[in-house]
Amino acid sequence: MSTPTVHVIGAGLAGSEAAWQLAEGGAVVVLHEMRPQKSTPAHASGGFAELVCSNSLRSDDAEASAVGLLHEEMRRAGSLILRAADANRVPAGGALAVDREAFSRDVQAALESHPNVTVRHEEITVLPPPDDGLWIVAAGPLCSPALSAEIGAASGADSLSFFDAIAPVVTKDSIDFSKAWFQSRWDKGTGRDYINCPMDKAQYDAFVAALTSADYVEFKDWEKDTPYFEGCLPVEVMAERGAMTLAFGPMKPVGLTNPHTPGVKPFAVVQLRQDNALGTLYNMVGFQTKLKHGEQLRIFRSIPGLENAEFARLGGIHRNTFLNGPKVLDEQLRLKSQPHLRFAGQITGCEGYVESASVGLMAGLFALWQTQEKPFLPPPPTTAMGAMLAHITGGADADTYQPMNVTFGLFPPLPEAAPAKPGGKPRKLKGADRKKAHSARALADLAAWLEKIGK
Repeated sequence: MSTPTVHVIGAGLAGSEAAWQLAEGGAVVVLHEMRPQKSTPAHASGGFAELVCSNSLRSDDAEASAVGLLHEEMRRAGSLILRAADANRVPAGGALAVDREAFSRDVQAALESHPNVTVRHEEITVLPPPDDGLWIVAAGPLCSPALSAEIGAASGADSLSFFDAIAPVVTKDSIDFSKAWFQSRWDKGTGRDYINCPMDKAQYDAFVAALTSADYVEFKDWEKDTPYFEGCLPVEVMAERGAMTLAFGPMKPVGLTNPHTPGVKPFAVVQLRQDNALGTLYNMVGFQTKLKHGEQLRIFRSIPGLENAEFARLGGIHRNTFLNGPKVLDEQLRLKSQPHLRFAGQITGCEGYVESASVGLMAGLFALWQTQEKPFLPPPPTTAMGAMLAHITGGADADTYQPMNVTFGLFPPLPEAAPAKPGGKPRKLKGADRKKAHSARALADLAAWLEKIGK
């Protein structure tokens, strides 16, 4: 009896994770990746699992953060993406940030060396018919135009889209440390995980004025009505929303003390986070942008400490496309109109590196079970993975569906806690206690699920 073959389109975070889960489970996998033969407007390499926007997988705190909990769930489920991230992490306070080139190399090497995986560098432009077996479409938010058109026709619904912007990367040696300094907010992590560039009120006002009057990349006519994702707004768009938006957002100065001016608090701070293991590159946190390159050089070099900055990469912008998951996908991430096709990653409408990889992990497991004729056992909705799955496949309102990061708001409500005093009323957990309770319940339910599925 031959071993079933499953095809995966796309070797990004979701596709790589899906292929790994399938191969580790004994399936034969053909992984189709069009890069480097054909690239996208945002990718810089042909490597697997390339991190385009940032090198951070966000908070790694499993008790206080839903995405940190998702990290831990994926580790326990045997995630290749989390294994590679842990092996290539760089200092980032409480966040899990990685050397993006080494991370990509590790993911690619693991898949290319796996005996159950065959990699084909080719563009898939036509969705396969049911006779071609099971396929997982993890083409990502930068799905090629030809495949996007195929998916739109197959889903019977118009694809939705938004813009995602990329932050610039600066060489450490070009930063002026007579003005900048190392410190994490409230000294978290090592206390020195970020480079901080301070601004006084006049400098900040001039910076905002420059952003709001600068030239930026014009959209094509068919792109002009496409909304941004709120979690990744270009810095100039944030500045246009109000003079103090940046000061209360990515440039907030709280939790920081400037050693160059003891007793004088900065009005605003630009933070840079380590971008590679060598510590030679730093990305500008929250500075995704659609400014023209010349404008980026002019404006960003007005930041104290970055007057002579050398940019290893300037910011950019790209178009992201996603399906209306609650409308067109079933509970197993299959296209309702063509159930031999599963979808995974950001094209399903999840948002974020880790979320994308987690949906890839689930899609890989679901396809594996189908080839083995095993029952479908989704992760409990009380877990981070289960909450994401439920949101994508029906928990969200199809009429207003938009990309979503994992959040404790997607989890089923917690039971009321015991009364604070004997004879008192049950109480609702709040704040940190609520998050810890969500995480404890999730990991307990995850353990039972992993035992059921034999992982």
